[in-house]
Amino acid sequence: MAIRQIYKQGEEILTKKCREVTDFGPRLWALLDDMHDTVKKANGAGLAAPQVGIMRRVAVVLNDDGTFVEIVNPEIIKREGKQEDAEGCLSFPGIYGMVTRPNVIQVKYQDRNGKWVMRTAEGFTARAFCHEIDHLDGVCFVQHVTRYLKPEELE
Repeated sequence: MAIRQIYKQGEEILTKKCREVTDFGPRLWALLDDMHDTVKKANGAGLAAPQVGIMRRVAVVLNDDGTFVEIVNPEIIKREGKQEDAEGCLSFPGIYGMVTRPNVIQVKYQDRNGKWVMRTAEGFTARAFCHEIDHLDGVCFVQHVTRYLKPEELE
């Protein structure tokens, strides 16, 4: 397991749509393990593969219980309600803004072994899923910001 470099604002890879994962083997497992290490070291709430230079539909997302869930080839099936809150991103250090997201989502994804999982997430976890899935489609949170926050507003 290793800490990978996180690509930052302005890197073209952050604007590209990722390809589906078809090989559920040691290379994927190593990537997921590295992503766990990288997001924990960076104190993030999630990390998508393009943020570490890999153009595959893979992400790790912070769960309500403080653990990370691995999502491969995710798709949001249903969205309900609205929530607006502050967001930031490991690829946009020091930038925070208000973003509106669904309050509840139903998401379908595969685990590291290719098994399909259906899950409902709400609140912060729904926000984190949406944020990371956006990355897989080449969309960054700054494209959704309605108002940027000043440092004193974050405290």
